[in-house]
Amino acid sequence: MAQITKPSCISHSSVLEEAALKILVTYASSEGHTRKIGRQVADRIAHAGHAVELLNLADASDIDVSGFDGVILAASVHVSHYQRSLTEFAARQSKPLNDIQTLFLSVSLAAAGHDTEDWKGLDRIVNDLVEATGWTPNRVEHIAGAYLPSQYDIFRRFIMRKIIVRNDPSADPSSDHDYTDWRALDGVIDSWLSALGCQNTPV
Repeated sequence: MAQITKPSCISHSSVLEEAALKILVTYASSEGHTRKIGRQVADRIAHAGHAVELLNLADASDIDVSGFDGVILAASVHVSHYQRSLTEFAARQSKPLNDIQTLFLSVSLAAAGHDTEDWKGLDRIVNDLVEATGWTPNRVEHIAGAYLPSQYDIFRRFIMRKIIVRNDPSADPSSDHDYTDWRALDGVIDSWLSALGCQNTPV
């Protein structure tokens, strides 16, 4: 998995003040929680003084990603796969996406736990995405999602209940629960913007 090489900046605050960035935030969501994450990310970027566009990946087929300084894509894992709208977008836009800085937010319940095999499985799912689409994110962050039995069909409720019982035995499997660490998510966005600002600031 490719990693961002973060250049050093003389002043973190001066970079954010002097170099406004144009960021695209896209998401694929099945029950709405990844959309909520996308909105939080977009709000964080706007609060930092940057221009941001938020799009559902299902509506982003004609977007020109080369017009942005960076792109954030968020999608959730369901039965070891991401939404088709993500894979189709990433495959179609693989070349321009590989030419700019990208951050991929992989949302899952498995990321709320500490099981080594679960985390290895998450890495495999990301690697499968890379192989299938040709897009290699510069940075990948696994984000804990939400358990939403009120919105699942019978099959998904069965699968997700097994995950939640294993990862959080104290949880009520009949009730919705948000596992996202929103403060940590803000920190991810801040650090990514800082690195991107450094890259786009003339030396």
